[in-house]
Amino acid sequence: MSRVKVAAFSISLDGFGAGPRQSLENPLGVRGTELHHWFFPTAIFRKMTGQSGGSTGIDNDMAAQSFDNVGAWILGRNMFGPVRGPWPDDSWKGWWGDTPPYHTPVFVLTHHARAPLAMKGGTTFYFVSDGADSALKQAKVAAQGKDVRIGGGVATIREYLAAGQIDEMHLAMSPVLLGEGESLFAGINSQQLGLKVARSVAGENATHVFIERG
Repeated sequence: MSRVKVAAFSISLDGFGAGPRQSLENPLGVRGTELHHWFFPTAIFRKMTGQSGGSTGIDNDMAAQSFDNVGAWILGRNMFGPVRGPWPDDSWKGWWGDTPPYHTPVFVLTHHARAPLAMKGGTTFYFVSDGADSALKQAKVAAQGKDVRIGGGVATIREYLAAGQIDEMHLAMSPVLLGEGESLFAGINSQQLGLKVARSVAGENATHVFIERG
């Protein structure tokens, strides 16, 4: 059965999933990259970025498992790129080069229509301009029984979370205090949503917390 999940999503100890003032120079916001210092040394990250080597411990295992059984992704527009407003042209093709790490259909939430974008490695970006519910319906069909992964950013996860549409979450809690940025849980009543902590695993550079909806 297809499940809707968040996986290996980095969050600070004070609850921020991105830093403030996102830009082309700081796509994760100011100091946002610090949230992902647990991920950067892993073998799976290095493989994804065309490098060799890397750590093979618990953090790497957790990152690798986050890709298991994923048949489609959903991203917010800010996760796809820094362009705001109507698309001026089709020149922006994401942060990831010619071969994005998704290898599945990816549905990008936007207010402005754009033709699908096929990339190397099996990734095709579909730009959904009629809302989050439509994106989820399309992603479930495209996933063909596999899971739908909500990749972010924070606003997109919050929208699906508040609607009660996320079945499970794997948060990688980094030992970082950002002090400001995009809060993942502010104003969200996790108890009313039926969320509970299922387990936690201590990694080398992050604590991996698994949350389920009862």
